[in-house]
Amino acid sequence: MDDVKVVVTGSGAPGIAGTLYSLRENPDRRRVRVVGTDIAEDVVGRYLCDSFRTIPRPSSPGYVDSLKRLCRDTGARIIVPQNTAELEIIAACIGEFRDDGVEVVISPQGAIAGSNDKDVLASQAHALGVPVPSHRMVEDMDGLVAAATELGWPERKVVIKPPNSNGMRGVRIIDESVDLKRLYYEEKPTSLYLRMEQVRQILGHKFPPLMVMEHLPGAEYTVDVFHGDDYLAVPRKRDRVVSGITFAGTVEKREDLIDWSVRLAEGLHLDYAFGFQFKLDNEGMPKLLECNPRVQGTMVLSTMAGANMIYGAIKKALGEEVPPMSVKWGTRIMRYWGGIGVADGRLTVRV
Repeated sequence: MDDVKVVVTGSGAPGIAGTLYSLRENPDRRRVRVVGTDIAEDVVGRYLCDSFRTIPRPSSPGYVDSLKRLCRDTGARIIVPQNTAELEIIAACIGEFRDDGVEVVISPQGAIAGSNDKDVLASQAHALGVPVPSHRMVEDMDGLVAAATELGWPERKVVIKPPNSNGMRGVRIIDESVDLKRLYYEEKPTSLYLRMEQVRQILGHKFPPLMVMEHLPGAEYTVDVFHGDDYLAVPRKRDRVVSGITFAGTVEKREDLIDWSVRLAEGLHLDYAFGFQFKLDNEGMPKLLECNPRVQGTMVLSTMAGANMIYGAIKKALGEEVPPMSVKWGTRIMRYWGGIGVADGRLTVRV
């Protein structure tokens, strides 16, 4: 089987090692050579990928041209985008990449736009019969307080977050019962919890659109989804989350999450490898939080369980038959602190 060269963007992201593992430890025993990219020069992907190049920010006018030039220079045939900010930009130019003989592992532009916006996503999910949290959209402090009150504040916690964000950016829990003194002495300065008055001080009266959402106190699940000839959905419970990253997780066969994820994937017209996040409410009902219309940071857990969706996406992009995937339910991941040693610009050790 021929070698294949793949461009993987965002190779400074925490999940890059898992993406590389999925590409290299593939069932075909094929050599996959990875060209990593990032906007920063000295990132871990520089030393873990086969080669590396810095590229402009996705918002730069030359971003797409830089990727096209990179593919021509390296002979890469596939692009695997991992950066949320670039998805719509790249998707709008899929035709240009195909003209150059390059396939992009990505959904259509319209599907990405609807999936990235949490308010639009919630509306589409509700229409498809998928449970979503109660929420309101607001743009000023008066509207925020009114929406929170409708959702049970101050007796109940409420969540605020921007409709377009990722990686926990902008997410806060408004809780009037929070013990700020205890947080100060006992927790690192990364707490999600605030009181309404603190929110007022931070945001002022007028601000960009925010979602005010019911607080879901239960367990959180991520569902990895692959669209080959059919849809495969693999739920994984996020047993321990640190700064939005799964540090411990378990693949769990939940038919409700599988059914809803496939329903969403079909209804939203998503393609290749992507995923959804759900959280349980007070009564144990999973409700949709968001969609990641790209390779997810801990998708390697599905690979460990027997469903290598990332390599499956490469096979699909190449027009090759995707190997069957059989999931070993109960497979777990446990992250640990590791690192690489670098000397004279080269990887010397990995632990």
